[in-house]
Amino acid sequence: MPFNTVIATGFARGGLMGDNNINFINIPGLTRRNFLWLLSVSAAGFFTGCSTDPVTGKSQLMLVSEDTEVRIDRNNSPRQLSSDYGIIQDRDLNGYINQTGEKIAALTHRPNMPYSFQAVNATYVNAYAFPGGTIAVTRGILLNLDNEAELAALLGHELGHVNARHTAEQMSKGVLTSVVVGGITAYAGSKGQIYGKVAEGIGMVGSGMLIASYSRDNEREADALGMEYMVKAGYSPDGFIDLMDMLRKMSKSKPGAIELMFSTHPMSDERYSNATENVRNLYGAYKKQPVYRERYMDNTAKLRSMKPAIEELQNGDAEMKKSNYTASENHFKKALSLASNDYAGLIMMSKCLLVQGKYSEAIKYAEAAKDAYPGEAQAHQISGFAGMKKKNFESAYDDFDKYEKALPGDSNAIFYKGFCREGMQQIKESAFEYNRYLQVEKGGDQAAYAYKRLVEWGYIKPAK
Repeated sequence: MPFNTVIATGFARGGLMGDNNINFINIPGLTRRNFLWLLSVSAAGFFTGCSTDPVTGKSQLMLVSEDTEVRIDRNNSPRQLSSDYGIIQDRDLNGYINQTGEKIAALTHRPNMPYSFQAVNATYVNAYAFPGGTIAVTRGILLNLDNEAELAALLGHELGHVNARHTAEQMSKGVLTSVVVGGITAYAGSKGQIYGKVAEGIGMVGSGMLIASYSRDNEREADALGMEYMVKAGYSPDGFIDLMDMLRKMSKSKPGAIELMFSTHPMSDERYSNATENVRNLYGAYKKQPVYRERYMDNTAKLRSMKPAIEELQNGDAEMKKSNYTASENHFKKALSLASNDYAGLIMMSKCLLVQGKYSEAIKYAEAAKDAYPGEAQAHQISGFAGMKKKNFESAYDDFDKYEKALPGDSNAIFYKGFCREGMQQIKESAFEYNRYLQVEKGGDQAAYAYKRLVEWGYIKPAK
């Protein structure tokens, strides 16, 4: 059974026990037997950890168990969904997307994974999958689809990544690269984080996405699987070609609109050509299967009525990236004049005001966002930042506390709770939060600040 393997980073300097300053890390999912065997072959500079690829049936490098995939998903997908402004509040549309996805998922190579499918309020164009089966599509990409077959192609492609275990395979390769001739070094990441946290954060893009940045080979395999799955589910393969054509055209005409998607899902003319060739050679007999355009249009009618507002939010986001805050603010104002209660719009405006130092106004929009989507966490995070800047430490602490309760595991929330407690002169409570933070984060400016305070207050002795 799995156990927490302890590996020393000081090995290269004096043997496994030859350094008094050994750092230890945990590698979840690695069995004691595998670890002992890994030690026995480490002097040769290599090891293998293989399982059967659920798609090809061939041997596959895999040091991440299926249980670990699911655990990573459950620990991280809620934070990503929240950073994308939460699951859409249109329950009928979300139910339609989930129903479509579940129908396809039942026909995949891993039908028993705990799949879930939802749309998120983000306005950029993207879709993504977590390794345990959580799959999300943004409002931005839904507005660019023309029928249900295209939606099925999109979901099928993401299911392809999950079924081929692309994220888990990349994580396993990350461990492999950490084994060097003469010993083992810890895969510790860029900020001194323990392996478990690095593994959970691998491939992060945007505001904290745990999504792998897939290779072209990964994309080819996911495309092939996606087409196979959607055709089995009764859709015309033309839906996949049309999806590829739409993305290909957007990559050339509006590259900025889909830069995030293409940073994780490399697009090329080759992918479009491969899709048309697969239809011609493998799925020509299925071209007459339906695309269900009317059904898609009926289910997305409410979303499509918001297209002008969403386009203004996209324009505002583009200006934010260029630090054109006045122009961005104007776009967000126009969007909110068209959809005054839109949660994403309210949060985007609050962020824009926050970065400009307009803290009181930022709080006003964050408060409106809380009313628009009760229970969604990001509004509390933004309100907490603004309150902290205004030195309203009590209200800021309350916001960060609610944020952490809604999304446990965010170390930044713990640090800011400590900072707010310090601002309220509650030293004992502040020390408690800083200590909690240092249990998770070992490096960086915030860790140095927390450590310094704990030394000054006499809670820990300084290192000699």
